[in-house]
Amino acid sequence: MYQGLLVMRKFLLVGIVFAAVLHFMLHIFVQKKTISTLPTDSIKEFKSCYNEKFHLILNASDIEPFLCEDYKKQSSILGSNRIDLPYGTRKGDRYFDMALKKLPKCDLPDDIKNISCKKCVVVGNGGVLRNSTLGKKIDSYDVIIRMNDGPVLGYEEDVGQRTTFRLCYPESIFSDSLHYDPNTTVVLMMFKPHDVKWLSELLFHRRVSTYGFWRKPAMNLIYHPHQLRVINPFILRQVSQNLLNFPTNFPKTEVSLFCGWFFFEYK
Repeated sequence: MYQGLLVMRKFLLVGIVFAAVLHFMLHIFVQKKTISTLPTDSIKEFKSCYNEKFHLILNASDIEPFLCEDYKKQSSILGSNRIDLPYGTRKGDRYFDMALKKLPKCDLPDDIKNISCKKCVVVGNGGVLRNSTLGKKIDSYDVIIRMNDGPVLGYEEDVGQRTTFRLCYPESIFSDSLHYDPNTTVVLMMFKPHDVKWLSELLFHRRVSTYGFWRKPAMNLIYHPHQLRVINPFILRQVSQNLLNFPTNFPKTEVSLFCGWFFFEYK
């Protein structure tokens, strides 16, 4: 039983991290005023995530995917405390300390711990989903990961109804209670110290500063604290630099990027 849960945890971690890295790269380019394009072949299928590139993540069973209140100990061991955000925690410690004390949970949601994760789907916000009638197909997956504030309400026939994880930044999280889903876990990506400060201010019901954001962030939280998670920057660092070979310094020139829709399955 324990071994099965461990395998499931690793597979879920790969799914969340893969989505998080793509989401992270999109945010980087948006920050630098990039232009997004969407090619017609933006639907991709990944028949298996278990290949040599992901061995590092699958074998990192001791690495917590989300930060907990006692994050400093692991950050020190992993070296995250010596690296600035987004790949580390430095320059955000004060606000991490405040925010994480207000988050009662930092593990996988209870409702998916006891399932065998056979299939995960990452749903982007590309226009290819319009009139696709893929809603039932998407809902058939065990774990459904969505990006930003891509709406479900009113588009169920094309994008499905269920959301297991939603990856967000302060600029892209839902703030309208009409979109609230009690069954969703929101995974927050901390790109800069302002992001962590934003979270701590909301959790402590303080006046939110909008300084330092490329777009006005959410001014209120529609989700309960137990639905929120903060992704471990060490995981992003490993996947971005060691697996996907992303640069450590990003060019300031404008680039073209697409954000589509893709599947990956765990056999």
